Amino acid sequence: MSMDKLKNRFLFLNEFKILFLIIALIFTISILGQLSAFNGVFSELVQRHLLRIVAGILVMGLVYFYDFKIWNNFAYVFYAFTFISLIIVELLGVVRLGAQRWIDLYFFTFQPSELMKLSLILALSRYYSILPLYEVRLVKNHLLPLMLTLLPTILVLKQPDLGTAGVLFFVGCSIIFLSGFPLKIFLLSVMTGLLLCPFGWYFLHDYQKNRILTFIDPDRDPLGTGYHVLQSKIAIGSGHMLGKGFLQGSQSKLNFLPEKNTDFIFTTLAEEFGFLGATIIILLFLGLILYFLWCGSVTKTPFAKFLCYGLGLLLFSHVFINIAMVMGMLPVVGIPLPMLSYGGSSMITFMISCGLIMSALANRKI
Repeated sequence: MSMDKLKNRFLFLNEFKILFLIIALIFTISILGQLSAFNGVFSELVQRHLLRIVAGILVMGLVYFYDFKIWNNFAYVFYAFTFISLIIVELLGVVRLGAQRWIDLYFFTFQPSELMKLSLILALSRYYSILPLYEVRLVKNHLLPLMLTLLPTILVLKQPDLGTAGVLFFVGCSIIFLSGFPLKIFLLSVMTGLLLCPFGWYFLHDYQKNRILTFIDPDRDPLGTGYHVLQSKIAIGSGHMLGKGFLQGSQSKLNFLPEKNTDFIFTTLAEEFGFLGATIIILLFLGLILYFLWCGSVTKTPFAKFLCYGLGLLLFSHVFINIAMVMGMLPVVGIPLPMLSYGGSSMITFMISCGLIMSALANRKI
C-alpha cells in the first residue's frame, strides 16, 4: 500500500467512532465478566484474556491497514490453508475434553475450525463476485460453493463439534441463497433437509444425542446432561430486573454454574446485572450486527458486499445460538459468545472480522 493510501486510512479511522464505541463497551463488559467468573481475582486466566483483547485489537488494525484487494486475490489460498489445517487436526490434533479440535504450536494452540468460518466466507465471496449474474440462476453453478461448505462441515463434525459445524453450514448456505439461488429450489432443499434430519440421529455421538434429549426434556437428567441448562436458567432468573450486583452472583460464586467464563459467560453477567444488563449486551451485539450489514449495503464491489453480509451472518449465528443455548431454547453446543467468552481463537476470528469490515468500508471511499 502506498504512503498516500496509508495516510488516508489513518484519517478515515475517524469514521469508525460507532464501531469503536460498541467494541469498547463489549470489551469492558467482557473484562467484568471474566473478573466475576473468578470472584474478582485478577487470575492468570483473566490476564490472558486481557492479552488476547490487546492482541485482537492489534490484529484488527493490521487487517484494516492491509490492502483490501489481498483478501479477494488470495481468498482461495486462505481457504486451502485452513482446510489443510482441519485435515491436520484430524490426524495430529490435540484432544481436550473428549474433542480433537486444536493444533499444538508449542507457544499456543490453534483451532482451525474458527478460522475456517472466515475462510469459507472469503472463498464464497470471491466465487460469487466473479460469477456473471445470468449464470446465478443455473443450479450447477452453485455445486462448487456447496462443496466448499460441506467438506469443512463434515471434518468439523468428526472432531466432534456440532455447534461450529452448524454455523459453517448455516453461513455457507445463507451466502449461496443471497447470491440469487432460485427460491423455489432453495425452499425445496430446506424441506428435504428437514425431512432427512431424523436419519442424522444415527450419526451423532452419544453425548450429542443426550444433549438433544435433554433440550426436549430438561428434567430427564438434572444432575447429568441437564445440569448446565438448569443451573443457567436458575442463575438468569435469579438476576431479576437489576441483578444481584457485581461479584454477588450466588450461582457462579458457589460454582453451581459450569463453564461460567466461556460458553456461559452471558449467564454470569445476567445473574449479576439482571434483565437490564442482559438487554444492554443483546443491544450492543444487535448494533454490531446491523453495522456489519449496513457496511454490506453501502459497499460497491460484489466481493465486499458478500463479505460484509457473510460476516454479519456469522456474528448473528454465534450470538443467537449462544444466548438461546444458555436460556434453554436450543441444545447445549460449544459456541462461545463473541468477544465476551474466554478463548483466543474465537477472539482473533471476530477481531479479524471487524478489521475486514473496516477495510471494506474504507475501500469504498478511499
